[in-house]
Amino acid sequence: MKIIHVLVLFILMAPLSSLASDTTNIPVTRQVFHENIIEEQRLADKMDGRLDGMIKVGNNEEINLQVSDAIFRRVNALRNEIEINKNIPTNNDKVRYLRYLQNLVRGFINSWKDHSLPPSMAPALVENFSNIFYDNIRGKSMIPEIEKAPYEIGKINASIFTDNPGYARAKVILFRKFCVLHPDQILANIGPYVDEPFADSLVIDAFKNSPSQLYTYAQSTQSKQGKLINNIQDPRIKTVVELSKQPRALFYFPFLDNLISGKQTIDEIKKVAGFSDNSYDSVGYYKLLVKTEIGYYGRVIHGDTPVAMYGSDGLLDMLYRKALQHFITPINDLHENPSNAIRFKAIEPLSAQDLYYMMVLGENDIYTSSYKYSFDRMMQMMGPDPHADSFLLSLNFDKFKKFIKMAAGYNKLDEFLRTMAPENSEKLMQAFVLNLEKTNSLEDAVDVADSYGSITNPVLQKSMLANVDWNLNRCKKEDNIRGEKIYSVLKMIFLSADPKNNIDLSKEIGIPPVYTVSNKYLQDDSGRIIEQVFFYGDKDGIMSYQSYLTSFPSNDWTITDKKYWIEIRSRVGKPIWIYANKPLDNETNKDDEAQHKLDDYLQNQGLIPSIVIHRGHSYHLQYTIQQLPENTKIIMLGSCGGYQNLKTILDYAPEAHIISTKQTGAMNVNKPIIDYLDNTLREGKNIDWRQMWDSLTAQFNKAPKSLKETFDDYIPPQKNLGALFIKAYQKDNAGD
Repeated sequence: MKIIHVLVLFILMAPLSSLASDTTNIPVTRQVFHENIIEEQRLADKMDGRLDGMIKVGNNEEINLQVSDAIFRRVNALRNEIEINKNIPTNNDKVRYLRYLQNLVRGFINSWKDHSLPPSMAPALVENFSNIFYDNIRGKSMIPEIEKAPYEIGKINASIFTDNPGYARAKVILFRKFCVLHPDQILANIGPYVDEPFADSLVIDAFKNSPSQLYTYAQSTQSKQGKLINNIQDPRIKTVVELSKQPRALFYFPFLDNLISGKQTIDEIKKVAGFSDNSYDSVGYYKLLVKTEIGYYGRVIHGDTPVAMYGSDGLLDMLYRKALQHFITPINDLHENPSNAIRFKAIEPLSAQDLYYMMVLGENDIYTSSYKYSFDRMMQMMGPDPHADSFLLSLNFDKFKKFIKMAAGYNKLDEFLRTMAPENSEKLMQAFVLNLEKTNSLEDAVDVADSYGSITNPVLQKSMLANVDWNLNRCKKEDNIRGEKIYSVLKMIFLSADPKNNIDLSKEIGIPPVYTVSNKYLQDDSGRIIEQVFFYGDKDGIMSYQSYLTSFPSNDWTITDKKYWIEIRSRVGKPIWIYANKPLDNETNKDDEAQHKLDDYLQNQGLIPSIVIHRGHSYHLQYTIQQLPENTKIIMLGSCGGYQNLKTILDYAPEAHIISTKQTGAMNVNKPIIDYLDNTLREGKNIDWRQMWDSLTAQFNKAPKSLKETFDDYIPPQKNLGALFIKAYQKDNAGD
């Protein structure tokens, strides 16, 4: 393998003249354009943190070789072709094609950086470019190549060959592919295509994804989109157009199915939606949303999905936002108030069903103390003799798996199950684990994994393991490959959670070590460990930043102040280089500018962070995730943000060990964790998560109760069973 690496590096570093045929002489006037391409190749080589002639995009060496071959050898072959091809006769033509080639490699780098194209698709990208390259020389349209290429590849190559006779039509083809991938963005981008014969059908696709996105455009009757929407005769679209004329129209969209069918009227909804904030009944509106959700889900389990249930401003989205606005945020904000009567006044009017939806939809927002009180209140509202099975039946068992996962995480599951007959509680837990292979995502399976990690009752643990084993055998008999894989991974992870079983997940499943991270593993090719910290410019972010700076005593660290960031380097021990953007004003997006200035600097210097720390609220997390380098090995989050964010993080950084918390991160908990991490690595030691967590636990056991409880909500990587499940399931790139 080393011989191959050296060969690739030799090809990359070879003199310009040797890259053409022996008789080809590259004129001095064009050498700079060849050098530009080589520089892009060098930047591509650095994307994995090492300039070694091998572009590592993952753990599969065969794929890494194919990507390296595409970006180095095949690009160099095209450089040679440009110089010797007689159908590219003039200097200007050759320069133009060399620029095309430079843009190809740059497009690969940028798409890898912004995660718009999996880097493993480099061979297909170069192959598609090559085919268009030869067609373009012959004056042929690139349409056939754009039609068969994935959108991400077609987008890059079509933007390069703007002189191709098929360029205009290629944009139309790519727009249609874009709409399939991003139905939520159809209306924002359909303007240039409103006269195309497919425009009406795309509007209907947009409606099916999110009816409310038609609202603004339907109101703009003179815009291209508005004219298109108002001329469509489909009754569903006409109903949306009618709603768009109502004041507070977005309040009505969750009920669209019932309005179309006549089950509800605008006047009935108006009684709680009101004409303005002054006439708005927030509790009544939320209760109506809950009632409608229960009815909608009753349709879902019979295979009939309401169009207004999902998507932006759909029923679930509105239900979540109103639960957060009117109930979760008020009780969270009063978390330091000692009076429950004052703190929880907002949820007094809610029924058990209302509280249930508030909790499951607010999974990523509700504080631990808020959840526990709300759970107890829900049980109280179920009556003096509560029956959890009857309660779930009244909800059509909507989101019961999420509810069980949360109850397990907050040590409330036993209490909930005790209100059922033993045979019913067993059936419920069987249903919790059943048919995980039949969903379109891995979310339910991740919830099962996380639940097992939270359960301390050995009887319940044993029952869950038995249920997983039963489903594994079922899937084997049914020859269901996906199901067999899901349940076999769950079984292995469950067994590994007990040290007595001596199971090495790295050996058994093929994922990186779970309990340790070696110092060497985190280093780049210069022996440095690069760490990037994301700060946000709100009040809490500024306070966190100021506290963060106190972690680096001058005897051990040097701090260099830059315009947009600070650089922190270890003075003694192993070289640890830390880069943290300044929390500049959030209101004017200056913090975003600082982060991207730092990203560009790190990229240009070939500094690829192996550790990323997110210091900000959960609503900032998406912006940190979008900037994650692919070879990040350790990620520390304030809040993991649930399954979707967890999966996205591992899509971006598949080898990452993740530290997360069930609620908002606390500055006085984050600081000791980060200090332990940085100083252990500076001393040249490896990270042992179990040892680290034992040490931190002993430290926080001496802290005030509220601080200890906050620390207890932090989940170390080895106990983040949901993340371990996703890693194991997707190890061979066959994930959902």
